[in-house]
Amino acid sequence: MKNTLIDAGPMIALFDKRDKFHDSVVDFLANNNDRLISSWPVIAEVCYMLSFSVNAQLDFLKWCARGAIKIEDIQKHELERIIFLTEKYSNVPMDLADSTMVVLSERLHISEILTIDSDYYIYRNMKKEMLKNVLFN
Repeated sequence: MKNTLIDAGPMIALFDKRDKFHDSVVDFLANNNDRLISSWPVIAEVCYMLSFSVNAQLDFLKWCARGAIKIEDIQKHELERIIFLTEKYSNVPMDLADSTMVVLSERLHISEILTIDSDYYIYRNMKKEMLKNVLFN
């Protein structure tokens, strides 16, 4: 099974039927067997963006609890890399959730991400490589 990172946008779209990317995300997940990996800052961002509905937040958290995604911790020693990335891409800007996706891609050697965020076409890992967006390939 291949590992793929998942950013906040697709998870928000999955739990908000009004989101313009809802159907695309549902179709992708229905036809894909990748192990989805994310970070706690991304999970927090999703909950914040779903705050229009407690039920949507709860459905999302239950989905996570059932193991739909693997949630990785960020290690203290990775904060220096997060700071570096945030400063480097401050003009984009890069937020904490985005920087953790790049850090996880480096640590776990993952080259693909499920995202609706065009900023990932700008961000680069330590090898100067862009993460491949599997939602819009």
